[in-house]
Parts: sequence; C-alpha cells; structure tokens
Amino acid sequence: MAFTVTVKPRAGKPSKRFPITLELAQAAPTVANLKQAQVNVHRQRLTTADRKALDDDDKPLSDFGVKSGDALEFKDLGPQVAWKTVFGPLFIHPAFYFGSKLFYRQDFEHSRMQTIALALVLAHYAKRELETLFVHRFSSATMPFFNLFKNSGHYWGLSGILLAVPLYGPWNGAARVAGTTLDSDSWLYGWTALWAQFASLTSPSMRYAELSNLVTHLNLASLRPRGTKTRQIPQGYGFNLVSCANYWFETVAWVAFTGLTLNWAAGLFTAVAVAQMYVWALKKHRRYRKEFGSAYPKGRKAMFPFIA
Repeated sequence: MAFTVTVKPRAGKPSKRFPITLELAQAAPTVANLKQAQVNVHRQRLTTADRKALDDDDKPLSDFGVKSGDALEFKDLGPQVAWKTVFGPLFIHPAFYFGSKLFYRQDFEHSRMQTIALALVLAHYAKRELETLFVHRFSSATMPFFNLFKNSGHYWGLSGILLAVPLYGPWNGAARVAGTTLDSDSWLYGWTALWAQFASLTSPSMRYAELSNLVTHLNLASLRPRGTKTRQIPQGYGFNLVSCANYWFETVAWVAFTGLTLNWAAGLFTAVAVAQMYVWALKKHRRYRKEFGSAYPKGRKAMFPFIA
C-alpha cells in the first residue's frame, strides 16, 4: 500500500501548485524521497502541523511522527546557489596587483608588504574554497540565491575591490615605503608569522591563526558524518575556551593582516567581519546550550576567550 502525504503551503500563503497529495512507493519513505517528488530538493522546508521541521533528509518520515495520510506544510526557500560562488577576492586582488598600470595609470615597483599581502589574501581564500569543497559539512547544501548579493557585497566588494584598490596603489609601492615601518623585516615577518607561516630568508615562522582556523574546521567536520546533519559538542583545540574557535582564529588572522598593512580598508573589513562573526557565534552558542543543556561546558564563551 502506497504511503500518501498531502503537502500544503504554509498558512495564509495561497499557491496554484498546492495542496498536492503525493504517493510514495517506498515502504518506509524518507524525507529525501518526499522532497524528490516536488521542486528542487534544496529549495524546500517541510514542517509538520505542529511546526516540527523535517530537517534530516536521510531519516524516515515516521521518525518525525508522520503517518500515511498526514498533511505537511511546505515553504519554498527560493532559488539556491552553491556556497563556493562567493570568493571573488581570488580574482580581484591579483587583477589590481598585476594590472597596476591599467588601474593606477603608472608604473611602479610593488613593496614587499604589498606582495606579502597579496600572498596572504590568496592563501586565505584558496583555503576557504578548498574547505568549502572538501571539509565543511553544511547543514544546508546551498544558500538562498538572494544571499549571493549580500555575500558578494561582503566578499567581492568589501574584501575584494574596497580592500584591493587602496592596498596595491603606488602610495604603498617600494619607493614610497622604503625605510618606513612597512619596510621593516621585523614588522613584516612578525605580523605574517602571527597570520600563518611565511618562510623568510633566515628561518620559517610558526603557523598560528590560519592553520589554527583550518584545524578547527577539520575538527567541526569530524563531528558531522558526511551526508548527515548530526551535531555534537565541539571539543579540543580552541573549543575548550570558546564555542566558535574557528571565528576566533579568523579574527586573529585579519587583525594580523591589518597590522601588517596598516591599511584603513583592511581595518574596516576586519571590523565588519568580526562583528558579523560575533553575531553568528552568539547564535551558535545559544543553540549549543539549548540543544545540549547541562552537558555543555558552562565556562565556555561564544567567540572571545574569557570575555564573550
């Protein structure tokens, strides 16, 4: 006997397509089986009559208390795009660095600070892209299409064009910064050592912020088996102090980048990025505490060790 489910739009939202009754051939149909019978699976949010979200595609409908003949509510999340589409700085920064004659209308030799800054930006966003492809376990496989404009404003605009234009100009060129702090070995390699690993002419520096950020992302990925939405309490490096150690180490990395460049645009991007990460960290921190209750470490802060 077929398993039937009636899907209707959320209350108060008329639709030409719904309500619709679906017959699922599987003996114990899953949430994914139900979604595949409708629009793009990534566009759907399904809830029971009492607003319980069907948030794990691999679970049978019966695990959510859904029986044959029940009605579910449907919300169309709109067009979705892949997470890996937002990292524009990988293209924008090289364009302004190597196309300096075109953009700044003059020839000049780039300073070591500018060259190091470009290398760090490319390393950071290449790491982000690789993490998106091979490490992260997103609770949602895509993001809403309209988020692309918001994220593009942040990545392509703020950390892309706004950061690149003042950073790679002739005012930061080799001739202009010669003999200044921005040409000092200790200044350049000190901040870069904090950011990541940079092999100077004398000795390799120690990895810290970016490597630590990668370690925490690998840690988080290990808590969620591939293809699931399972959540566990993060433990280990960085997470013993804060709920979102990945955000903390990324904060350290961008503060180090701002110190390296002494650039107002880098400072602005860092301030905006840290503020946004703190908002996300508070949300995740509250969710962890609500979900895990007394099992969640009481002394752990959201993002800043010992502070908040």
